[in-house]
Amino acid sequence: MDPLSHEIKELIITTLNLEGMTPDEIETEAPLFGDGLGLDSIDALELGLAFKKQYGVTLSAESQEMREHFYSVETLAQFISVQRG
Repeated sequence: MDPLSHEIKELIITTLNLEGMTPDEIETEAPLFGDGLGLDSIDALELGLAFKKQYGVTLSAESQEMREHFYSVETLAQFISVQRG
């Protein structure tokens, strides 16, 4: 697992208070919403704020493009890497 994906998983666990869950339990390619990890729109807002604070990137679940970035840990890591240059 690459370091950024691991960081993102830890941030998801911490931000959403997923006590008892470890980064290894979150599949990198699995959907974060719906059938995957089961997150909802409130979780998306909380994560958007956490990613802005941690990485200085703005994520909004409002646009279709941002929803694609929010699909999985893998897509989030790719987006953050591109934004950070």
